[in-house]
Amino acid sequence: MAHEVTVMSRGGCHLCEVAEADVARICGELDVVWKTEDVDTDPEWRAEYGDRVPVILVDGAEHGYWRVEEDRLRRALA
Repeated sequence: MAHEVTVMSRGGCHLCEVAEADVARICGELDVVWKTEDVDTDPEWRAEYGDRVPVILVDGAEHGYWRVEEDRLRRALA
């Protein structure tokens, strides 16, 4: 099954930059498609995720927030 990871982030967020780098590395190693979305571009995203960015979604479902738990993300993508 092909997975997709989304990092819900915002500009100027240091934790978001760290999470994006971690996700890029992990997804690159596992050949998994990933993308970022700016929570501030959509009022619903801002309301849902804005106080917890970065939020990591796997296949559209919330997987975690603030920091990437590498072992847990790898298991979810296996």
